[in-house]
Amino acid sequence: MTSVGRSHGSITVINAMPSGIGATIGVALKTEARFAVGGDAREVRIASDAGEDPTMAAICVRRAYEAAGIPEPDGWTLETSSEIPVSRGLKSSSAACNAIIRAVFAEIGHRMDPVDLIRLGVGCAREAKVTVTGSFDDACGCGLGGLVMTDNRRDEILDRSDIGEYDVVIHVPRFKIRKSSMPVEALRAAAPELEEAVDIAMTDPFRAMTINGRVISRVQDVDNSLAERAVSMGALGAGMSGSGPAIAIVVPHGDGRSFARDLGTDPEETIMTTTRCGE
Repeated sequence: MTSVGRSHGSITVINAMPSGIGATIGVALKTEARFAVGGDAREVRIASDAGEDPTMAAICVRRAYEAAGIPEPDGWTLETSSEIPVSRGLKSSSAACNAIIRAVFAEIGHRMDPVDLIRLGVGCAREAKVTVTGSFDDACGCGLGGLVMTDNRRDEILDRSDIGEYDVVIHVPRFKIRKSSMPVEALRAAAPELEEAVDIAMTDPFRAMTINGRVISRVQDVDNSLAERAVSMGALGAGMSGSGPAIAIVVPHGDGRSFARDLGTDPEETIMTTTRCGE
């Protein structure tokens, strides 16, 4: 039998690297994991990006079995596929951890509180060293949807709300930014500049993401001009997501395609999605 687990992507409102406080909004981009037990080998297939390192996926399987108190079998197959581009700031690793653990739990019939499952996935990402902060904010946005603010130093949810449905235009450059290349100390030094954004994130998240994008892109020396142009054209909010280089642009529901056309983004570097995360 093959069991399936799913999760979604998310976009950044507040980058958690400077202060440990992060906020994200879930988006409808989906990651799916398919898990089956059998054979005498353990195999990971990453269908959407075959060149990616399978280490984190294997850690998720192992730790899911450990959490359930069941020995990991000698043979299993895991295949993941995703609409979320890797290493662009759209939380691909967090979505993958959520989806893989859900698939394994579905296979073995184990239940866990949704937030505890997310914490388990965050631990896997830390063990695999694919995250700087632990990315609890990212994982909550992916796993719970809506607007979520967290304290990543304690893996605690500070606030969460359903913000309704908006269109999200995401510009995805072809190059990647790996966590290992992040200017961590410079980002932490920028924490005072993000205080205003943190204070308003839950009441005015789109303004907060715009402020955050300006600060984080400047510190990382990543071009933010597309976000500025989008705001000048009437976007509700726009800014670099995560560690980038993707730029997320939020507009009223139904306006996304026309806005992207007027903005003039390259269709091959543009993803259209929404903030409504349904199965």
